[in-house]
Amino acid sequence: MLRPQPTATVAGRYLLLEQIGVGGMGSVWRARDTRARREVAVKVLGQHSGALLVRFVREQSVRIRHPHVVAPTGWAAEDDLVVLSMDLVSGGSVKELVDRHGPLPAGFAALLLEQLLLGLAAVHGAGLVHRDVKPANLLLEATGTGTPHLRLADLGVAAPIADQRYTTVPGAIGTDGYMAPEQAQGALPDPRQDLYAVGRVGLQLVTGLPPARQVEVPSHPLRPLLEPLLVTDPEQRLPTADAALRLLRRLDVPPEPGPPIHDRLGPAPRGPVDWGGWAAVAACVAVVLGCLVVGLAALV
Repeated sequence: MLRPQPTATVAGRYLLLEQIGVGGMGSVWRARDTRARREVAVKVLGQHSGALLVRFVREQSVRIRHPHVVAPTGWAAEDDLVVLSMDLVSGGSVKELVDRHGPLPAGFAALLLEQLLLGLAAVHGAGLVHRDVKPANLLLEATGTGTPHLRLADLGVAAPIADQRYTTVPGAIGTDGYMAPEQAQGALPDPRQDLYAVGRVGLQLVTGLPPARQVEVPSHPLRPLLEPLLVTDPEQRLPTADAALRLLRRLDVPPEPGPPIHDRLGPAPRGPVDWGGWAAVAACVAVVLGCLVVGLAALV
């Protein structure tokens, strides 16, 4: 299998600039979309096992356009390289933010949860269950000290709601600690499973603790939201992202400043110099200058 290299161009379109991450499907690169003339993130498929190809096909088919969702914008293949392109989000992840700063202010956490629920409402509205909501899959725009902007990413294991083809027995798909109990037992995909994960994420935001170290919801302004999200019985859990949004907004948690979210990627490396293009420009300039010289000579 071909390995992606910096300055390689895939399918004559995506100029790979630098590797910025590694995921379950392969590596993630900052790239230049030479057709759209903008920087993008490109996910390069790893070893082409049957399971990875299924996840790739599933993810590239998702076309959700929403300010709080990162979905594929295109795909390409060349020889053994298969890539997905999507928006480049440079502020790091919520996991990195909590790892660096610990528990977040209530108003700041409430805003992140509101944006996550808005993104999930769009995913569920498209008939899908994300199935892997966790802080590492919540990306942040680089807004500095301004209002944070969260985007739900990684739709590689998303599945149609209640689709029998995506049952997970004998193994569950998701991340331990964030999966709802019924999801871990192989239940059909259901939006309420994502809402349980939102509860786990929210508890991590307000305590700074990952699920393995979480015990119970502490006394906190967001407790009235987190407790009904974390109910073990899905029939008693908040049923939809919209219902969770309405409850969150009724709590009226005032906005609070949080840690700044800086650009975690920095400036892009310079791509290779297009000597052929510069040669063509130089040739055109030479022709123009030659014509001017001839024209001036004729006037003398």
